[in-house]
Amino acid sequence: MNDPIALFITWPTFGTWLLGDERGWVELTHGWQLPPPSQDLESLSRMKEDAVILGDLECRIVEKQIVESCKHRRWTVHAISCRSNHMHLVIRAINTSPKQIREALKDWTTRRLKEKSDPNRDQWWAERGSVRWIVDLDSLKEAKQYVNSTRQFEKKADSESTNSV
Repeated sequence: MNDPIALFITWPTFGTWLLGDERGWVELTHGWQLPPPSQDLESLSRMKEDAVILGDLECRIVEKQIVESCKHRRWTVHAISCRSNHMHLVIRAINTSPKQIREALKDWTTRRLKEKSDPNRDQWWAERGSVRWIVDLDSLKEAKQYVNSTRQFEKKADSESTNSV
């Protein structure tokens, strides 16, 4: 397999895609998995906070913080789209694992959301997410087009805020 030229990382907001959700999930070595019966109710009963649905203000906070964090680490943001219930990011971060990238960005966006939106909320993001390895320029172009097509709002100066290819 070729080394990736970028990563397409997605993660949901807290409580919006629980274990047992009828949409299922992908398990690393076993592929698509359907939920066991009643798992969704069990997952729902363990939630200590309501599910997170982000508004435009929160999405703007998230995107701004991700761009800032990536710039500080010299990671390249190719495309970004914070949605009401999940986050899409196409990124290049050499010598950093996808999990480290996702966790660092979730940590920083959580700090900013607590600071600027709701200081009483503890959980903003789901525990996990998905990663797709992008290994060629055609795939990078497709991932960028998809993420940009899912934008909730247009920022006035996207090219100023990212190191986009």
